[in-house]
Amino acid sequence: MGDSLSAGYGIRPEQAWPSLLAKRLTEKHLDYNVANLSISGETTAGGRSRLNPALRQYKPAIVIVALGANDGLRGLPLAQMRDNLNAMIDAAQAAGARVMLAGIRLPPNYGPYALEFHQSFGEISRQQKVGLLAFLLEPIAAQQVYFQADNLHPTAEAQPLILDHIWPTLAPLLK
Repeated sequence: MGDSLSAGYGIRPEQAWPSLLAKRLTEKHLDYNVANLSISGETTAGGRSRLNPALRQYKPAIVIVALGANDGLRGLPLAQMRDNLNAMIDAAQAAGARVMLAGIRLPPNYGPYALEFHQSFGEISRQQKVGLLAFLLEPIAAQQVYFQADNLHPTAEAQPLILDHIWPTLAPLLK
């Protein structure tokens, strides 16, 4: 469950990291399917509203929650974002899924809000005892060459780097 950063905005769907994840799982003979339910522009509220039907439909063993960027960019209340993320984790765990939370950072011009925003992911992870990837875009964030012209969305070339960054946090959840 994610936003444009996981939906593959501006690139072909098969180039996005979730598609590359599906390929890696197959190559490693791990019996998982990937359902990429990411939507460009999605907020935590939107993800929360879509999660329960998705849990019933797909019955996932693992749920990766990669939401919050749009909440932050819009300056939405952090208490609301945290409530939505906690509710998504609770729902996924109640459905028997293991959960990985992928955090994101905001540009420094967002001031103290940016720091509190980023710290929210770690706090939720600790409270909920779920795997945390502190910053989804960490391996590419400082390298402009890996971003599309909008300076927000990763290029196709960045996707394998993002997957390699996700893998060490995700791998322990694979059984």
